[in-house]
Amino acid sequence: MTKSERVFDIFLYIFLGIIMLVTLYPFLNVLAISLNESTDTVRGGIYIWPRVLTLDNYKQIFSYTGLIQGFKISILRTVSGTILGLISSSMLAFTLSRPEFRARKFVSYFLAMTMYFSGGMVPMYILMRDLNLIGTFWIYILPGAVSAFNVFVIRSFMDGLPFALQESAKLDGANDFVIYYKIIMPLCMPVLATITLFLAVGQWNEWFSTYLYNGNKPHLTTLQYELMKVLATTNQGSGMVNANDMAKQMAQISPESIKMAITIVVTVPILVVYPFLQKYFVGGMTLGAVKA
Repeated sequence: MTKSERVFDIFLYIFLGIIMLVTLYPFLNVLAISLNESTDTVRGGIYIWPRVLTLDNYKQIFSYTGLIQGFKISILRTVSGTILGLISSSMLAFTLSRPEFRARKFVSYFLAMTMYFSGGMVPMYILMRDLNLIGTFWIYILPGAVSAFNVFVIRSFMDGLPFALQESAKLDGANDFVIYYKIIMPLCMPVLATITLFLAVGQWNEWFSTYLYNGNKPHLTTLQYELMKVLATTNQGSGMVNANDMAKQMAQISPESIKMAITIVVTVPILVVYPFLQKYFVGGMTLGAVKA
């Protein structure tokens, strides 16, 4: 390597290191505040390391009733909603990618309209009521089973695949389901991994449907909805106690600490899932880079 190339590499490593620090600092700051003692947090000045290390903030969160049940429902909702959404979106995208499907333009225009126009919250609530989905677990899964955006993303990826693969499979006697499952799906792993992450994050973070449809169903509550109630209770707690108990309550916990601890509880499961999908993202970047 020449001297200029070494200087460039050093500059590149320094620049990437700065970018890494800027990216990691907000998360480390949130983690430090969540692990810091509440009364000390009020003083401020906490950056990436807690001054007074404690787990009281997390103990306070998990002491609320309904959190374990909400955690179970959130996991079940995330897994079921992601699988159903991925299958339905990919199958519809595969159908729209077929040139012999005569209604592909009509269905595409119809899906595109749903991205720009919506009936609103009240018609949506009436529809869910008429479908008898309110008060059931399926209210979390069925309304979002098909996303127009996800369908268009998957179809765009499928359109870039050689159609000769499908034609050769047809000559070998494969039907449409075999082509979809054994040929198209393995080739679409990069885009499917991306859509899987979109669906999982959306299902895991969504709480408003619980508030709107299942707020009075403790057995169908979700973790995010319960954490939202914890945060609301903490923020409004000072108005529900007398002056003598207020100082004691603030000494035990502060809304800022609870907020940061809730952020960590909600974020960590998604961070755990991401490394398992990372290899498909890398594979998608290099797909087609080497040809025989």
